[in-house]
Amino acid sequence: MVSALVVVGILVAAFVGYNIGGSSTGVAFGPAVGSRIVTKTTAAGLFTAFAFLGAWTVGRNVIDTMSDGIVPAAQFTPEAAVGVLFFAGLGLMLANLYGVPASTSMTSVGAIVGLGLATDTLNSALMFTIVSAWIVAPLLGFFAGAVIGRYLYPHLNARFSFGRLQTQLVELDRSGRAPYPRFNENASRRDVVGSLLVLVIACYMGFSAGASNAANAVAPLVGNGSITIEQGILLAVAAIGLGGFTIARRTLATVGNDITDLPILAALVVSTIGATIITVLSRLGIPASLAVSTTCCIIGLGWGRASRAATLAEIATPTPEHEHEQGPTTGALATPTAGEDVPAGPTVGELASGDTDHQAARTESDASVPQIGDEDPEDLTAESLFDPSATARIVFLWVFTPILSVVGSYLLFSLIL
Repeated sequence: MVSALVVVGILVAAFVGYNIGGSSTGVAFGPAVGSRIVTKTTAAGLFTAFAFLGAWTVGRNVIDTMSDGIVPAAQFTPEAAVGVLFFAGLGLMLANLYGVPASTSMTSVGAIVGLGLATDTLNSALMFTIVSAWIVAPLLGFFAGAVIGRYLYPHLNARFSFGRLQTQLVELDRSGRAPYPRFNENASRRDVVGSLLVLVIACYMGFSAGASNAANAVAPLVGNGSITIEQGILLAVAAIGLGGFTIARRTLATVGNDITDLPILAALVVSTIGATIITVLSRLGIPASLAVSTTCCIIGLGWGRASRAATLAEIATPTPEHEHEQGPTTGALATPTAGEDVPAGPTVGELASGDTDHQAARTESDASVPQIGDEDPEDLTAESLFDPSATARIVFLWVFTPILSVVGSYLLFSLIL
C-alpha cells in the first residue's frame, strides 16, 4: 500500500514539474510562437514530446546522479524526498516571483547537498565536479558567444534575416472533403527555410530542457524506490507538459517583452550554444542550468559584437577615446553595419507584438561587412544589453537560491528530521 508521504512526494514532484514546464516552454518556443511559425498549443505539444525524448535518453544519467550519486539512495527516505522537493519548488517559486529565469538544477542539487551535509553522506568528489561544471559552463557560453559575436555574427546578420509571417506557417486546407496541412502559400522559400530552422532549434531546446530538468522533479522519489526511473520520467514529463499547455501560454505571450531587444538570429545562436552545453553535461550525468549558460552566452555575444569597434591590439592598449566606451549591447547585435541601407532583422519582441513589417531577403550583394576596427563605436553601443540593476538581481538570485536551498535543507534534516 502506498504511504501518505509517498503520495505527498508525488504531488510535490508534479508541482515542481508543472512549474518547470511553465517556464521552460516559453524560453524554448518563444521565438517560434512570436514569429507565427507555430501556435501556442502546437508549441506546448512539441515541447512536451522533445522534453520526453531528452528525459528518456540522456536525462537518465542526470536522474542517476541526483538519486544515487550526490548522496546514497538510502538517504532518500519518504520524509527526505518531500523535504528535498519542497526546497526545489521553493527556489523555483522565488525565481518566478522576481521574474528571473530559474536555475532549478542548482536549487535541487543544493537541497540534496543540505541532506548530505546533515547526514555526513555527501559525495564531495562528485560535488567538486558538478560545481566545476557550473563555473565552466557559463564561461564556455560567454566565450563561445564572444567569438561568434566578434568574428561570425556580422557576416551571418548580413546574409540572413527573418521576416514575419502574417498567418501560420502550416495551415489546414479545408477546400476538400477532409482538411489536410499545407505550407502557407504566401511564404517564400526563404521564409520556410528560416522558419524551419527556428522550429528545429526550439525542439532542440525542448530536448535539452527535458534531459536536464526531469531529474529535478523526480530524483528523490527514484532514489528511495517509490517509483522506477521510467515511472519518474513519465511523471516528470506529464507534469512538465501540463505546465506547457496551461501556465506557459502566458510566458509564450509575454516572452517578447522580456527579450524585446534580442534579434531572432541572436536568439538562435544563444539557444543552440546553451542547449548544446546542457545536453553534453546531461550526457555526462551532470545537472546544470540552461538559463545560466544561455544568459552568459547572450552577454558574450553582445560583448563580442561591440568589441568589433577595435582591433585586438587596440583592446590590449586602450587609447583615451576608447576609455569611455560602453559595455556590450543588444543594439550592437541588431544595428545595421556601416554603409547598409537595409534594416537589421526584427527582434523577438517585434515579432511577438507585430510591430514590424520587415521583409526577409538580404542577398550576397548586400552582405558588406566592415573590417574589425572600422565600425563606428556609437553604432555598436546604441542600447544597453542589460539594465545594471536587473542584471544584479538575476545574478544575486542565481547565487542566493541554491545557498538558501542548502541552508534550509541542512537545518531541516539536522534539527527536525
